[in-house]
Amino acid sequence: PPPVQVSAAPAAAAAAPIEPRAEKKKMSPGAKLGLIGVGMALLLLLTAVAPGDIPRHITVFVLAIVIGYYVIGNVHHALHTPLMSVTNAISGVIVVGALLQIGIDNTAGLVLATIAILVASINVFGGFAVTRRMLGMFSKGA
Repeated sequence: PPPVQVSAAPAAAAAAPIEPRAEKKKMSPGAKLGLIGVGMALLLLLTAVAPGDIPRHITVFVLAIVIGYYVIGNVHHALHTPLMSVTNAISGVIVVGALLQIGIDNTAGLVLATIAILVASINVFGGFAVTRRMLGMFSKGA
């Protein structure tokens, strides 16, 4: 075959200097401790005035938040999508628990159960969509 004729590419125009992004101000350790202290004081106040089993439930809720934060925060980035698929089961349990609470006579409990059903259902259906899309990446053709 005949040799390919290559022409010199025009020189690229000088790129405009990119402004560095303004770095986020990090919170000082004193401010973090202050926020933690305020949160603990509010939690203590809430549990002091809460009736019945609410303090026990709040304690379990706070522990679940802390443990969940550290578990999710230490998961490798490649595993986040399968992890989100697993949270469908957790959201399903939330939906079942909220459905059991719908029959109570307390208006505040009824409102909270309705909100829980709505939010957990959105999470379940969104998780199924993400899972279907993830599995679609591994299928042939289609």
